[in-house]
Amino acid sequence: MEERHVVQISKELSVKPMQVAATIAMLDEGGTVPFISRYRKEVTGSLDEVAITTIRDRIQQLRDLDKRRASILESIEEQGKLTPELRSQILAAETMTILEDLYLPFRPKRRTRATIAREKGLEPLAQRLMEQGNADPETEAVNYINKEKGVETVEEALAGARDILAEQINEESTAREKIRHLYRTEGVFVCKVLAGKEEEGVKYKDYFDWSEAVAKAPSHRILAMRRGAKEKILSQHIQVDEERAVAILEGLFIKDPCPATPHIKSAVRDAFKRLLSTSMETEIRLETKIRADEEAIRVFAANLRQLLLSPPLGQKRVMALDPGFRTGCKLICLDAQGKLLYDDVVYLHQSPQRDQAECERIKGLCEQYQVEAIAVGNGTAGRETEAALRNIQFAQNIPIVMVNESGASVYSASDVAREEFPKYDVTVRGAVSIGRRLMDPLAELVKIDPKSIGVGQYQHDVDQNYLKRSLDDTVIICVNSVGVDVNTASKQLLRYVSGLGPTVASNIVAWRDQHGAFRTRHDFMQIRGMGDKTYEQCAGFLRIHDGANPLDSSAVHPESYGIVETMCNDLQCSIVDLMKNAELRDKIELNRYQSEMVGMPTLLDIKTELAKPGRDPRKTLESVEFAEGINSITDLQAGMKLTGIVTNVTAFGAFVDIGVHQDGLVHISEMSDRFVKDPSEVVKVQQKVQVWVLDVDVDRKRISLSMKMPHEKKSQPEEKHPEPKAKKGHPKKSQNKKPTDKRSKSKRNEPFGESLGIQLKGR
Repeated sequence: MEERHVVQISKELSVKPMQVAATIAMLDEGGTVPFISRYRKEVTGSLDEVAITTIRDRIQQLRDLDKRRASILESIEEQGKLTPELRSQILAAETMTILEDLYLPFRPKRRTRATIAREKGLEPLAQRLMEQGNADPETEAVNYINKEKGVETVEEALAGARDILAEQINEESTAREKIRHLYRTEGVFVCKVLAGKEEEGVKYKDYFDWSEAVAKAPSHRILAMRRGAKEKILSQHIQVDEERAVAILEGLFIKDPCPATPHIKSAVRDAFKRLLSTSMETEIRLETKIRADEEAIRVFAANLRQLLLSPPLGQKRVMALDPGFRTGCKLICLDAQGKLLYDDVVYLHQSPQRDQAECERIKGLCEQYQVEAIAVGNGTAGRETEAALRNIQFAQNIPIVMVNESGASVYSASDVAREEFPKYDVTVRGAVSIGRRLMDPLAELVKIDPKSIGVGQYQHDVDQNYLKRSLDDTVIICVNSVGVDVNTASKQLLRYVSGLGPTVASNIVAWRDQHGAFRTRHDFMQIRGMGDKTYEQCAGFLRIHDGANPLDSSAVHPESYGIVETMCNDLQCSIVDLMKNAELRDKIELNRYQSEMVGMPTLLDIKTELAKPGRDPRKTLESVEFAEGINSITDLQAGMKLTGIVTNVTAFGAFVDIGVHQDGLVHISEMSDRFVKDPSEVVKVQQKVQVWVLDVDVDRKRISLSMKMPHEKKSQPEEKHPEPKAKKGHPKKSQNKKPTDKRSKSKRNEPFGESLGIQLKGR
């Protein structure tokens, strides 16, 4: 069975079966995705993290399918109903849906109309009807009248027989698959507002009278409809053309016209209306929910990856301010390793005289602590604080950077923050988080639940286990792609390193506190819980700067140190010489070092690492300066050109911080003059962008933006997006329906705001 799974996965991923088999074997042996991707390229054929993760998840799905298959075979065999043909069908089933369809007739049932009819002895009559011979049904039914069993008339006998037929039709796997296909291809979501809920559910206004094709409905609208129904604002159903469904079933079950035909037709219609339609609607609702979850989680994970890999300032001495008006700005100073040196409150925005005095104090603190950069939280009073700081004449150029503070309050009240700063209150902890985010976003953001960072869509509505697994995978890949300084990293960061977990991560910190800095990677073996397998998985991702061995600061795995030493012996130089001298590296003949275990991919990685040991894949930090004088939503006017930074990418557009404490929406139709299928093709989280203001709704705190230059929009016709159009009438014809809102697409809710699943930054 496993061999069949290997072939299936290889076809799905368009890779060789041997690559899949080797990857599965290493995963089963405890290999992690980052380790296999980085250090076992010869074995996998250089599969990347995405492919390896897909193989990991897919083989688990197929193994779960095998477990269910075995359970079903055992159940049917115990019932004495397992025929060779049925066994073959079950063994050939490739999806859980097909498997459950085959098992449905044998599944233990609650008491139904059909089971009651069987208890009355009417099953033989039902089978006679299904044979569709020339016998008269009424004449046949006379033989089944039995007052003791509750069958007093011919019609009661025939009704019971039809109930049995309806259940048989519902349980027939071919019928279910055809009706399922109808729901998938021609089904329509139909939403209506519940009576008296119009005012309470105004945020769902677009869905008060809405219909849309199941096959085309995007993730965010599926989740919005489901949330509206869950909150008892909307009714939501999936409908198909009943006559079309009945015709499909009649084509399967009705033979040539005969006396039993009217009864078969009646049973077919009853099977669809009473059983199949409900069953299929439930199935398709779940199926579309899974599809919507997958898309929402994919978007969330992509945004999280971009945020975690935001450019770091690096090890610089930083001052950070968490702005405020009435309560003042919390100010802290950090050393280059992120250690808290000083904290206080400065009261800006009080009066010109006090502002001047406080600015002088800030200037003095910058000189005292040799501050190299200032981080300002982008919350309330952020722009005003930034403006005040820019008026200070510092002794040297000190960059002032606005830092996204989403989730900082969550961190400041967390157990992690209390453990790090037990003697300080939440205001100090929040300011420290802002400062450290500037220094190294990845190291600081791993301390916060990703769902609190503010780059997700409907994160509370999707499958929470799947979401956690996906986000954990994203964090792990990011952490290991950057690497971790083992002598400075927190245990929260260390636990995401390949092969490590919370326990070993804590033990690393405890060893460091007791013995001081690690000098070599071999020291790791002294850590409690660090066995050979764990060491193999983690060693290449843990960096030791200024250690005994220069290779310990690189991504060269200790298992390959011997190769580098051989290279150095051949070139008669030291490892340091090889790292510093490009001419020496050019002399390396890589093919000389190939072996049965070490191939060209590993050798090329080693040579690259020697050139840039421990290189950081993240880009250089680029500060974004917002427009002067534009500090609140009331300062905005249509047509303004502004600089912004992308804070969240969704399926329908992107939210952009333009420095007014309320993110604006660039709808997908306003991103480019070319057709854009996926906003992530155009923008990324933390990307600097130029936008133009289209519309401002101060009362509803909504800002519509465009990334298309005005003259371009006038000179070139807007490319139409293939979005569903609404039609009223029969669901079969009403495939899709646009909102009744008459505003332009760029201003339309898709939906817009926290209330429908998007975490907006309304500060």
